[in-house]
Amino acid sequence: MLNILINAYACSPNWGSEPGMAWNWIINLARTCNLYVITEGEWRAEIEEAVAKLPQRDHVHFYFNPVPEKVRRMCWNQGDWRFYWYYRKWQQKTLCIAKQICEEHAIDVVHQLNMIGFREPGYLWQLKNVAYVWGPIGGMELTPVNFIKEAGFKVMIKSKLKNVLNSWQMHHASRVLKAIARADMLVAATGGCYKVLKEYHHKENLVLMNETGCDEKRQPTRDSGNHDTLELLWVGRFIYTKRLDLAIRSVAAMSDNKRVRLHIVGENREEIVAPYKQLAEKEGIADKIVWHGKVPHEQINGLMCQADVFFFTSIMDATSTVIVEALQNGLPIVCFDTCGFGPLVDEKIGAKVPVTTPEAGVKAFAEILTDIDHHREKLSEWSKNCAARASELSWEKKAECMVAIYEKAVKVHHEKS
Repeated sequence: MLNILINAYACSPNWGSEPGMAWNWIINLARTCNLYVITEGEWRAEIEEAVAKLPQRDHVHFYFNPVPEKVRRMCWNQGDWRFYWYYRKWQQKTLCIAKQICEEHAIDVVHQLNMIGFREPGYLWQLKNVAYVWGPIGGMELTPVNFIKEAGFKVMIKSKLKNVLNSWQMHHASRVLKAIARADMLVAATGGCYKVLKEYHHKENLVLMNETGCDEKRQPTRDSGNHDTLELLWVGRFIYTKRLDLAIRSVAAMSDNKRVRLHIVGENREEIVAPYKQLAEKEGIADKIVWHGKVPHEQINGLMCQADVFFFTSIMDATSTVIVEALQNGLPIVCFDTCGFGPLVDEKIGAKVPVTTPEAGVKAFAEILTDIDHHREKLSEWSKNCAARASELSWEKKAECMVAIYEKAVKVHHEKS
């Protein structure tokens, strides 16, 4: 059994996104590996309670490296660049903890698991006498310039500056380059990351595998495909990169939208929702939208079981958790062909359109939705295939793949030594 040291800043058994992703990797890897996990302490009580109930609990050993509450607030406030200064300090202290673990235990592999953003690789790469794995790695895609022109001057300038910074960091940032060079195996979360690591950094020991997985045991009870209306579900934060406006405009642009209803989940604050409601009024489809606000996770699963199509208009994500949840619930997906979710969606489980311009996207989405409305028989076949795709992406299978990556990393490291 391999001994693996994992660096996972965000880890929780009761959350989705980065914390839930790390938790699922850890509990599934612990079935066949002995894990030593360094994490932040925000969810220590929940972690310790959950670990105590695991059959594989003897194979999971957590070490907590807590930060002050103000730093946690910065982390939750995405876009607060002050967090990265504290996060770097956290990574430096984590390296000290990791060195101590390596002195006390025969570690085979150190794994930089999350956060998945490439610009902060931590410091585990400095550990010389052990195999090193980094990934899944995300964040190397640039914001499509054609999609930020209508966002307003501030958003446009911020997005362009972020593109310039991202491009410089992925090609020149010292610690990023050192971590990439040191890695015995790299895991790219998206096709864009894979391309940069392969073509620019010339890495051969590289695998493409998205960061999240499916719960194969989930057996949803679907109630869709036989509605008089085509029930579309949109879920996400009301931020510009999620492009809710394109979802609204696409429904309005359908050649026949009399039998369509768009369910929108994600925001309660009226000042944030109001501009989108105004857009729906302007486009003449206010009566075709149901505003659910921000709802509990289980309620989202319930809405997915009742919907016909998951309409995902984001232009910047890794592999969004809601895409995986749609698959688990047998819900066909319509989305852009980009980031971590684009490669998962094919003609067997839905439809996708290229990222060109907002106008072209609206036109293509409208044509796809119209075709689905006129050929409802597609929905049943797509739904069945979603279940098969969810099985392919199960956490159990992904953990098996990661163990194979660990074994390859150990071999590569020995060959280098």
